[in-house]
This record gives sequence, C-alpha cells and structure tokens, in this order.
Amino acid sequence: MITDPRAPIEQPVPSGAEPSRNPEGPARRRWYLRKRWIALAVALALLAPVADSYARALTGPGTDALSIRSVEWLRTHHLRWLVDDVENWWYTHHKPKKGGLPSVALQKQLTGGGQTAGEVPSAPKVVFLPPPAPIHPYVTTPLPGEGQWRPLGMPVDGVPAMYATYLRPSGVYTSVVAAVAWIDPKLVKAVGYAGAVEPGGSGWPDQLPIPYSVRSDLLAAFNSGFKLKDSQGGYYDRGRYAAPLRPGAATMWIDTGGTLHVGEWGRDAAMSPNIVFARQNLHLIVDGGRPVPGIEANNPQQWGWTVANKVMVWRSGIGETADGALVYAAGPYLSAATLADLLARAGAVRAMELDINSAWVDFFTYGPAQAGLPPSDLTVSKLLVDMVPSTQHYLTASSRDGIALFGR
Repeated sequence: MITDPRAPIEQPVPSGAEPSRNPEGPARRRWYLRKRWIALAVALALLAPVADSYARALTGPGTDALSIRSVEWLRTHHLRWLVDDVENWWYTHHKPKKGGLPSVALQKQLTGGGQTAGEVPSAPKVVFLPPPAPIHPYVTTPLPGEGQWRPLGMPVDGVPAMYATYLRPSGVYTSVVAAVAWIDPKLVKAVGYAGAVEPGGSGWPDQLPIPYSVRSDLLAAFNSGFKLKDSQGGYYDRGRYAAPLRPGAATMWIDTGGTLHVGEWGRDAAMSPNIVFARQNLHLIVDGGRPVPGIEANNPQQWGWTVANKVMVWRSGIGETADGALVYAAGPYLSAATLADLLARAGAVRAMELDINSAWVDFFTYGPAQAGLPPSDLTVSKLLVDMVPSTQHYLTASSRDGIALFGR
C-alpha cells in the first residue's frame, strides 16, 4: 500500500492502554459557563436600578403619553444633549411648506365671524377694560377676520372677559396660524395650580386637578413654564418655595386680589405680603413694548438648554399690556423672536416665554356641560384647534403646573 508522505504518522497504542483524554476539559467548560452566569448576574444587577427608574417614570402620576415620559426620562439621565440634538435636527428639517393656506379647521378659526370686539352691554354692571385694538396682520393679503378680536369663552356679568384673534405670523409660511388671547383682569382672577411632578412634592395650596367645587366659575386654563430645573428660576405659592425666586428672571406673579402680572423680578416686583404666587421662566422676551435685543441668540446662560431660539417649534408666552390686560400667544412653527413680536403686536409691554413643544402648549376655555350630562362635565374648547394636549389636561391629574382663570 502506498501512503501519502504528508499524512501524519500514527503512533501505536500500547496493548491494554486507553487513548489519552484531557481531564481539564469538562472542568474548563463548567468554569466558562459559570463565568457567563456571573457576568449576566452582574449585568442584571447594574441594569436593575435603571429599569426600575424607567418603569417608575412610565407609571408615575399624571396623564403624559409614554413617548413624552420616555423623552423626559432621557433628559433627566444625562442624555439631554442627545434629545436636544435630535429635536433641533427634526424641527430644522421639518419646516412647513412655503405659501399655501391653512387647513379648513384653522381657516374657520381664523376667519371667525359673529360678535366683534366692540359689542358689550349698553349698561354693564361691572367695571371692565376697553376691548383691544386689532392686530396688524403679517401677510400682505390677510384673510377676512385675520387680526380681528372676537369674544372668547363665557362672559362675566354679560361682558366679554376674554377675546381671541388668529393670524398668520409669517408672510412665507402662510399655512401656519397662531392664536392670541386677551384677558381682562378686572373680570378675571388667576390661580396657580401645582402639578404632580412640577414644581415637585405634594400639599400645595392649589394642586391639579382643578376641584369640582370651583369649576362653575372656571373660564380658562393655560400652560405654565419650563420644568423648574430648566427654567433658571423659582416657584412660590403662599409662603412655600419649590425653588428660590431669582432677581432678573422673567416672572408672572399673582397678587392678593387675584390679578396676574408679568415682569422682571427685582425690578417690577419683589416679595411682599401682596404677592401670593410667583412662577419664573428664563428672561423677558418683550420689554418696553419691544422684543428684547438678542432674542434669536441661542445663549444657554440666558435662554436655557432648550430648543434653539431660531428653531420653529410650538411656543407659548404671556405678556402684560400698559393698562394691565394679559395677552397669551401660542402657535406652531414659531421662533422665540416671532413669539416676542406677536406678543408685542398684541400690546404687551413686558412678556415672557412659557413652555414649548407640542406636548406642553395648551389654552382651554370652559363652558356649561352639554344637555343631559352632569354639571361637572364641562364643555372644553381649544384656543387653537391643532393644540395637542387633551382637553381634560387640567381636569385630571397632570404632571406640569398651570394657570387657571376664574370669573370674579
């Protein structure tokens, strides 16, 4: 037989001997398996607190959607930079189309109809401010009713306590509609309500949901500011602080008479027995009746670590006019500068930005329940039809704080 010279030469096994085996093989395999189980146990031990934290965030108090809770959890666990970068990229690359008309629903709100701002009872029983002057539209060919005020929500003693107007805040993106609400402080009183998460803790004098006992006088409610850790400011309610009030910060405060004001803390107001509530958020965006210089600069020392000021996103703001009226403005695809200009056009001499992003911007008006329903089931309407939050936002437990408006 011819053999392959390259084949290995087999050594003969002595008679009576068994082929040699590696006695360490089974022990080594058991050790590898044991190491894998140990590594898995360590990984699970390390991930357990993270999983528990995330689970508690998803099941915590409030009515926020799971997607919102997930984003907020990422922000609070050292991934704010990632969320902010993704948001900035998304909004920058998803601007509205240039030109065009608003949706049918928005056109219906914008053109309105019905009463005009000048219609009030011939012999009113209450003192009230004169209705606001129309806002000059941004577009060269405005739609009928654009910038014209009309009564909003329930009247107080027969007098409109609030007015609303709608206009397109850009001559380029003409399908976008923003809303402005005007509020008469002589007919309306304000109350600050704490949320389940913001400003934190329980036992606040007024905490959401708005109680059934006061809903018969409820006219409207709207969103407050950023989360406190992002607001660069404080929160105060009748002797209790969630965070100290910072001099120089934009502040909305409520006095003992229930009147809400807007200004710079330390200049326009300071703590006194006359102040029962104060909420701060960044710096003023309107001062002296004009948008503040540098409003478009994305300076985190002034505006916080938020969506860049030039980015067009859902935004809201509140301002005070020279005669003490309040103006609230909100809409999608707004930059901070556009929001400031909108509030200034509405007559604000001082104004501040409130919360931003579609999940947090809302303004609801309330009326009597529809026929056949319990009186506690209020009829709720959105100031702007495409606002995202649920109309039950302030009537159920909410994570964020807000402001409620009641008839005097």
